[in-house]
Amino acid sequence: MDIKSLRLFVAIVDEGSFAAAARRVGISKSMASKMISDLEADLGTRLLTRTTRAVTPTAAGHGYCAELIEVLARLDAATEAVRAASAHPSGPLRLGVPVQYTMRVFQPHLLRFMEEYPDIQLDLVLDDSRSDLSRDGFDAVIRIGRLEDSSLHARHLQDACILLVASPDYIARMGQPRRPADLRDHHCLHYTNLPGTGTWPMRQGSEVIYQKIVPTFSSNNGELLRALAVSGKGIALTPEFQVAEDLAEGRLVAVLTDHALPGVPIHIVYSSRKLVTAALAAFLEFMGRLDLR
Repeated sequence: MDIKSLRLFVAIVDEGSFAAAARRVGISKSMASKMISDLEADLGTRLLTRTTRAVTPTAAGHGYCAELIEVLARLDAATEAVRAASAHPSGPLRLGVPVQYTMRVFQPHLLRFMEEYPDIQLDLVLDDSRSDLSRDGFDAVIRIGRLEDSSLHARHLQDACILLVASPDYIARMGQPRRPADLRDHHCLHYTNLPGTGTWPMRQGSEVIYQKIVPTFSSNNGELLRALAVSGKGIALTPEFQVAEDLAEGRLVAVLTDHALPGVPIHIVYSSRKLVTAALAAFLEFMGRLDLR
């Protein structure tokens, strides 16, 4: 009996979907279907009821899943205890990380981690959307901004300043905005992964306001918006780490600096309900040694 099939079965019950469970364990939906059919044939009973709308466990499947969760948890704990006792932590580590933060801030530290822990099999998924730890099968994710799920463990990495930037050419043509409301008369390059619809968070004195904008261009890719800003196509709201070189070399200038958002937190987030593997423990310890300020 293949342990991968047992883990897949638990994932299907948890997700209620073959497709979602297949994504979670990293196989195709057709392979998942075959593995479960083989498992049911081996056990001589049907474990799942399949309909066009959902996949649910049978009575036998429900009891089997409950037993498997305990058995697999004990197996994982035993495995990780052995790994943790080793001087060389090993095993898989799947991380979800923001694209530009990784490329501009995190990458050199990531290379050092790989050199320090060569026996850890790192699977890095670069995605600027808010990855779901359970659904996407991550051990940990890096998130920028306020955390909403209090059931998760979080470690603070650093704070990021959020700036409004434009090229000197754009400012020469369109003028300098003097207050947030002036943005309604400017070409705004909008990052669609921001919370809220058609608004930009800005500081007004000691408060945060949400300025309504009419985007000239929208995208979920921060690097494309940065390039458009450098090309004089408009004003972009962006983390300082993404445009630090452009600011230093004069390709971009900060505007409405009194309204920049300082101190937007960046955290490593991981589940409070999932076993902390030796690989994840090594990563958390490594990140705790870094000075990212």
